[in-house]
Amino acid sequence: MLRRLRVLGLARPSSALSSSMVPSVVRTEEVDEKRDDDANAPIVRVRTVDELGRAYGTGRRKTASARVWVFEGTGKITVNTKSLVDYFPGTHTATTSSPPSSSPTRPPSGRRPPRIARALQGFNPDLRPPLKKAGFLTRDRRRVERKKPGLVKPEKPQWVKR
Repeated sequence: MLRRLRVLGLARPSSALSSSMVPSVVRTEEVDEKRDDDANAPIVRVRTVDELGRAYGTGRRKTASARVWVFEGTGKITVNTKSLVDYFPGTHTATTSSPPSSSPTRPPSGRRPPRIARALQGFNPDLRPPLKKAGFLTRDRRRVERKKPGLVKPEKPQWVKR
């Protein structure tokens, strides 16, 4: 990104910028630009937090999306100013990610692990390998299949008496 700005004459050389002036996201992109020169070099992950010390993550499932901020604190988890147990009633949604279902309380719990995992990896880059191995950084790409013309449902044929 800085390389493009330098070509356009909009940015000063990176040596003229102090690290406090450059946001952590730009520093991450600079590390990725260095990787282009040596393809075998490992990617150096940088902690990406805002000025308040919060890491941000987004989780999506079907057409819904959710945002999460992770920061140091007491360990209390709140969702829209409610505790986790009050917002997601039932032990299956409070402890694990549940399988796909049409239940109204299950899709939010399906979005929760990816968004928390993305925020955690931004807060502490060393957590990325175990989160990736557990599958928490992978988005569930399944969508509802559309209804086809001439059929009752996406694949169910029209009923004919004879």
